[in-house]
Amino acid sequence: MLRSCVARLRVLGAPPARRPGPVWRLFSSEKVIRKDYGLPNPSWSKDLRLLFDQFMKKCEDGSWKRLPSYRQNPTQILKDFQTRFVDPSFTKEEQMSKAQQFSRSFEEGLGFEYVMFYNKVEKRTVCLFQAGLHLQGVPGYVHGGAIATIVDITTGMCALAEGIAMTANLNIDYKKPIPLCSVVVVNCQISKTEGRKLFVSCSIQSVDEKTLHTEATVLPFLSFPPLHLYLPPSSPSSLYLL
Repeated sequence: MLRSCVARLRVLGAPPARRPGPVWRLFSSEKVIRKDYGLPNPSWSKDLRLLFDQFMKKCEDGSWKRLPSYRQNPTQILKDFQTRFVDPSFTKEEQMSKAQQFSRSFEEGLGFEYVMFYNKVEKRTVCLFQAGLHLQGVPGYVHGGAIATIVDITTGMCALAEGIAMTANLNIDYKKPIPLCSVVVVNCQISKTEGRKLFVSCSIQSVDEKTLHTEATVLPFLSFPPLHLYLPPSSPSSLYLL
């Protein structure tokens, strides 16, 4: 009998009933809450959480700042970057809106788990990094490309103290392999500047600082927009980065 009723409604032009779907927001002005991946999650090891707490204490006097981290770029930053650096005929706005930060595209605990802290006076950035199971190279150790990625990201954040920068040259000296799922400290600092060029030095050490895993030097070119254009209006003292 139910089928016959549905058939009659279709004949009369009534649209068929839809199954329950996702609830859409009623007001377009409602803010979308973006997840900050620079905060602890269940996959973080005891060592990573301990280091995180230590650096958060350093942030209390304002000398250090924790850098928030997201999967996607804020809309305004994306539009400004496209205007200045991206050929509009090459990249469509719809495609860019679906793009994700590479280091945040893994499920929690499987890829790059990290949090960064920045010291403006020292021009220094520290990244607390835990490599997940999907970053394996040689069995049991982190892939060299994954190490290069975290070096490039951390040095890039350090360069952002002076403005938006892109890496021009990256030299890495792999000293000792990093065990998979272990926690290491990536320490980066601007060593000198020459015009629009920034020279950044970087090292990766074990938590106890007894093992030097990697050393690197990076030459990013300093680009045009100053950093203050990328600070959220509500909190001018906090960096709003990826």
